[in-house]
Amino acid sequence: MPEPQHATTRPAGLLTGRNILVIGAGTRPADDPRAPVGNGRAVAVLAAREGASVACADISPTAAAATAALVGEEGARGLPLVGDATDPVQSAAVVAEALRELGTLDGLVVNVGIGLGAGLSDTSPQQWERVLSLNLSAPFLAAKYALPALADGGSIVFVGSVAGLRAATNSPAYDSSKAGLFGLTRHVAKEGGPRGIRANLVVPGLIDTPMGREASARRASRAGSFSRIPLGRQGTGWEVAEAVAFLLSERASYITGQSLVVDGGLSAV
Repeated sequence: MPEPQHATTRPAGLLTGRNILVIGAGTRPADDPRAPVGNGRAVAVLAAREGASVACADISPTAAAATAALVGEEGARGLPLVGDATDPVQSAAVVAEALRELGTLDGLVVNVGIGLGAGLSDTSPQQWERVLSLNLSAPFLAAKYALPALADGGSIVFVGSVAGLRAATNSPAYDSSKAGLFGLTRHVAKEGGPRGIRANLVVPGLIDTPMGREASARRASRAGSFSRIPLGRQGTGWEVAEAVAFLLSERASYITGQSLVVDGGLSAV
C-alpha cells in the first residue's frame, strides 16, 4: 500500500494568528538524504502551514535553526531557540524568550524522549535517571514555566508513546516515563482549567522517524510489529503533527486531560 502524502491542498488557517512554542522541534541527524521528518519538526512546520508563528526550541542549535528556516519557508515566523529541556534554568529561559519575542504564547508542544537500558538487570541507575529526566521531568518543567505564560484559552500538547500503555520496549525507564505522562497531562489539565487552558497527550505508535528507524535497527522485535498494525503500515511524523495541530486548535475546545492514540490500530488489537 503506498504511503499517503501529507495534504497540502487543504486551506490553511487552523492556527491562524497563534504563537506556538515547540520544545524538541529538531530532527535527529541522519546520513540518508531521504530520511523521514521527525515528529517535532513536522509539528512546527504544520503549525506554520496552519498560520501560526512558531518558536522552535531544541538542544541542538543546528536543528533548531533548520526547523525555524522550514517554518519561514511556509511564510510564517520561525524563531530558533536553544536550551536543555532537562535544566530548570534553561527551560524557564526558553519559555521567557519565546514569550518576549512573540509577544504572547497560545500553545506549547513538548516532544522529547530517549530510551536507554535493556531490562531491569541491564538498566543502570544512571540510565534510569537520564531517561526519566528527559522523558518526564522535562515535560514537567516545560508545563511549570509555560502555564503561567500562556494566554487564557491556550493549549498544551505532550507527545508520548504507546509504550506508556503497555510494556512495549526493552527499556523499563522508557515505558515508565511514558506512562507517567498520562498522569502529568491530567494534572496540568486540572490546573489549567480555570483559565481555559487545555492539556492533552498525543500517543504515537510505530512512526517512521529517524529515531524510530534507529530503534528498529536495534530491535528486530520492533520491525516485526509492523505486520500487526491493522492499517498495515507505519505512521509518519506528519500524521502525528495533524493530531497535535487539532488539539492545539479551537476545534478541540472542549477536550482536555485526554490522550489521542495515533498508532494505526496497533494498541487496539
